[in-house]
Amino acid sequence: MLIPTVGPIVGHTTSHQTRLFLRGGWQKDTQAFAAVRCRRAGEEHWNNATFTPLSEANDGAAVIDLQGLVADTEYEYQAGWFSSTLGVETLRESPLQWPEPLYRFRTQSSAVTTPRAYIVGSCRYLQMTAGVPWAPQLGDRIFASINTLARNTNPPISALLMTGDQVYIDDLNFIAPDREYEDILAKYRTAFSQPHIAALMSGTPTYMILDDHEIEDNWPANKSRGDEHLYENATRAYELYQASHGPAGTGEGLGQPLDRYWYQFSHGDIEWFVTDSRTRRDLASSEPRMLDLEQEQALCEWLIQSPARVKFVVTSVMFYPDRKSLPDDAWKAFPEQRLRLLETIRTHGIKNVVFVSGDVHGSLTSRLTHSEAPDFDVHTIVSSPLCNSRLLPYAKASTFILDQPLVQTAAGDYRHELMSGVISQDNFAHVIVDTEQIHVRFHDRDGTLLQSTSISLN
Repeated sequence: MLIPTVGPIVGHTTSHQTRLFLRGGWQKDTQAFAAVRCRRAGEEHWNNATFTPLSEANDGAAVIDLQGLVADTEYEYQAGWFSSTLGVETLRESPLQWPEPLYRFRTQSSAVTTPRAYIVGSCRYLQMTAGVPWAPQLGDRIFASINTLARNTNPPISALLMTGDQVYIDDLNFIAPDREYEDILAKYRTAFSQPHIAALMSGTPTYMILDDHEIEDNWPANKSRGDEHLYENATRAYELYQASHGPAGTGEGLGQPLDRYWYQFSHGDIEWFVTDSRTRRDLASSEPRMLDLEQEQALCEWLIQSPARVKFVVTSVMFYPDRKSLPDDAWKAFPEQRLRLLETIRTHGIKNVVFVSGDVHGSLTSRLTHSEAPDFDVHTIVSSPLCNSRLLPYAKASTFILDQPLVQTAAGDYRHELMSGVISQDNFAHVIVDTEQIHVRFHDRDGTLLQSTSISLN
C-alpha cells in the first residue's frame, strides 16, 4: 500500500464521527482503492478497515466517514491507497501492508459548556509558474508554528477554520491565468501536500470556505465573457478538495455536484454558520445581494432560533469595518442586506454574535454598538493573511473608515471601534472560548504572540 499523494485531511468531526479526505492514484486496467483503519490511541487491535474505490474522474481522491467513535477520545489511524484486481469483500479478508505513518485526531467532547479553541486564518499565497511552485516553504512556514501551538495548548484545538483564498488560482492572472481543470487541480495538490500544512490537517479537524481567488480576483464583479468555463472548472476543483471533507460535502458520494457551499456545525453551546459570500452574489438587481435569499433566510432563522451561547458567523469578506477604497468587494457594497442582518440581531436581542472573516491582508478585532440599544453589541474577528505575496499590500488602520458610524438609521446609529491594533504582517488567530470571554490571540509566522484581546460574553 502507498502513502496518500495528498492528505489525509481530517474534516468535519463530531463526538461520534469524523470525515477523512485523501488522494491516491490509479493505474490502467486495474481498480485503485483508498483504505483507512483506526483505533483508540494506545490500543493494540485495529477497527475493521474501510475501503473505497478511486477514479480518475475524482482525481484519485476519496472521502471516508469513520462512524461509531467515542466522544472526547484520541484515535490513531493509518491511510493509504493501492491497486488490485480483487473486489472489496475479498480485500477485507486479505492481509495488507499499511504505510508506516501513524496519524492522530481527537473526537469532539460531548460536554456542552467545556472551553473550546480554534485556529482561524485565510489568504495563503503559493505562486506556481509553469506548474512548479515558487519557494513553497514560504507559504508553508506558518503551519509549522500552528502545529507547535496545537500540540502544546489547552484546551485542545477543536477546529482549524480556513476562511478563504486557500489557493490562488489567479496568482498570475495578469500574465497567464489558470483556467483549465488539470491546471487548477495541480495547484490544489501542491498547496495541500506541503509538509507542514499536511501535518496540521492530518490531525486537526479542518473547515474551509472559498473566496474570490479560488476562482478569480473580485469574482463575480470581474467576470468577463467566457468565464463560465473558468467558473465550472474552479468550483469543481473546490468541491473536490475543500468542500468534500466539510459538512456541505456528501461523504463517500464524492463527485456529486453540491447544492450549496454554506453550512453549519456545532461544538456544545458554540455554533458556527459558515456563509458562502462569493458564489451566490446578485449584482444585477436594484438591491445587490451578497447572500442569496435562501441563505439569508437560513442565517436569520439560525440567529433567532439557535439556543447556542456563542454564535460565530464566517463570511470570507469583511462584515465591518469598511475599507476606504472604492469600489468595494466586501459588505460595504451590500448595505441593505447587511442592515437586515444587524436589525435581526438587534430587534431579537441576540447575544454573543461574532463575525469571522479574512480577505484584507490585515488582522483585527472590533466592536459594533447601537446608539439607542445599550445591550446591543456585535464583534468581528479578522484574520489574514497566512502568507502574503510580495506583490500585495498589507492592510493598516488607515485602510478603514473608523471616524463615522457604520450605518445611520431612524432607529439609531451603528457605531464601531477597534478593539485591537491592525496587524500588517503574516499571522494567524488563536481563538479560545471559555465561560466568560472569547480570547483572541494573534501570532506571527514564527508563532510569536503579536497581540491579544478579549471579548466579554453576555
